[in-house]
Parts: sequence; C-alpha cells; structure tokens
Amino acid sequence: MKVGIVGSGQVGATAAYAMVMNGIGREIVMVDASPERSQAQADDLLHAVPFAHPLDIRAGGYEDLEGSRAVVIAAGVGRQPGESRLQLLQHNAAIFQSMVPRILEHAADAVLVIATNPVDVMTHITAHFAAKNGVPSSRIVGSGTTLDTARLRALLGRRLGIDPHHVHAYVIGEHGDSEVLTWSSATVGGIRLAEYCRLQGLALDESTRFDIDQRVRFAGRSIIKGKGATFYGIGAALARIVDVVLHDQRAVLTVCTPLSEVAGIKDVTVSLPHLLGGSGILANLPVSLDDDETRALNTSCTIVREAIESVMAPA
Repeated sequence: MKVGIVGSGQVGATAAYAMVMNGIGREIVMVDASPERSQAQADDLLHAVPFAHPLDIRAGGYEDLEGSRAVVIAAGVGRQPGESRLQLLQHNAAIFQSMVPRILEHAADAVLVIATNPVDVMTHITAHFAAKNGVPSSRIVGSGTTLDTARLRALLGRRLGIDPHHVHAYVIGEHGDSEVLTWSSATVGGIRLAEYCRLQGLALDESTRFDIDQRVRFAGRSIIKGKGATFYGIGAALARIVDVVLHDQRAVLTVCTPLSEVAGIKDVTVSLPHLLGGSGILANLPVSLDDDETRALNTSCTIVREAIESVMAPA
C-alpha cells in the first residue's frame, strides 16, 4: 500500500493531501528535483496525519519508490511566456525520457499515473518509454478527463438539484478544448437525462447545455485566470485513481491510455470510459454516441495524434 509521487509542486502535494485526508495507502514517498521542496511538503503533510488517517509520509529519492503499488507523475515544467505548445511538449518529453526509466528501475511493478499536461500526449510518451523497460501500456494511466467528467457531473447535479454521484455523464477525448461531452448517453439514477428532466419538470434547453459545456471545457482556463493554477480538483481525481489501483476496486473512470484506434484514428491516447483495477487498465468500455459526438471525437483524436507526431519520431 505504498504510493510514490514524483513532482512535489501544487498538484503532487494536493494529491498527497487528498490521500492523507481519505486514508489512501499506508506510505507516501514524495520525490522532486528539489529535495528541499519535497522535504518541506512531506513535513507539512505529516503534520496533518494526526487529524486524518494513520499513514507515513516522507521525502526520498527514486530508490525510495521501491515497492510502490502506484506512482503518480506530476513532474514537468509549465508553459513559459513566448513558448510554443510544441516547445513545451519537447521540454517535458526530454524530462520524461530520463525520469520514467529511473522510476521503473525501482518501482518495476507499479501502475504509473500521469498528471503532467498535456496529459494525453505525456501519457503516450510515458508508455513509449515504459515499453522499452518491458512495461505494458495497460499499466500507464493518464488522469485524462477524470476531472472534466467530475466537473460535468458537479454542474449537472447542481442544475438538477441532485447528488452528483447519481449523475452518469462522461467527458471523453482530449483533456483540452476539443473534449467531447456525451450528452446523448447521460443518465440520472439510470434514467435518460431528458426523461429525468421531463419527469421532474426541469428545463435543460440548448442554451443551458451550452453554458454547462463552456464551464466544463474552459474551467481550467478560468480558474488559472483567477488564482494562477488548478490543483484541488485534479488532486482529488489523482487520489481517486490511486485508491482504485491500491484496492483493485474495478471502477469505471475516464482515464487515458494508448489505444490502437479510436474514432478512426490509429495509435492515439485519449480518454474513454475504462475499467480500472489493481493492475491498471482492465478493459476499454464502449460509450454510445450520436453522430455529432462521433464526429467531435474524431476531431479530438486527430488533434491529439498530430500533437503526438509533432514530438515523437516515427517508431
């Protein structure tokens, strides 16, 4: 029940905090390029343990990841002023090329959970480097649209006046502007969304859907504008993914992992509903889409595939 977190910035530390407060795991090891920062984060988090659940949290190096069941990768650099998306991708790809083998050297059996953005491409890159160490892509899990799906369910739950746990609606495709909200298959308590609204006398017209769409699709942008970064939502999402892995819960989450083909696009990494368990991805579950959603998913996959090609040399 040991968890490693590589990258002790706001996302990595918040994920660790969510694990502490929910009692996920028995030991958490924080690793960072700055040992001073990882030590400070570990000390601060340890002081929360008496108010939460009994576990040990400490700073360490890659060698301290030995025995980890899951390793969260939240390392990398953010986009700098004047830097192109391709430059950012190339910079983070270089970091991962060195980092992923070092993680697997000491945590060869761990499920790797990727949080670094752009998460679809970085998950694909991680799987590429992991394959050279004999690790199957099923053990490479990107956070994908897990957070976007939670945003959609939270907003729908608020609109419908119901606990979001009973809202089943997925966001799939890229974790980014081209993501696809699957309105056509959304249900509430097992009832189609439109039928639920009719039964409850609720309005969910095109204007309302568009408002929710924009608030989901561009949530990160607006949060960053207001406070500089997003970390609570993604931290909770990462903690949930790790919990599923540690306890082999076999949960359905919209994580991303390399797939041979999605919506007609080959060799791409985008989010779809996946069955997740102790060994990573267990199955890719089909989701019913209407024609517009199918076209939108094809567009999203094309965007991600082009980004992958821009940073990775042909195999």
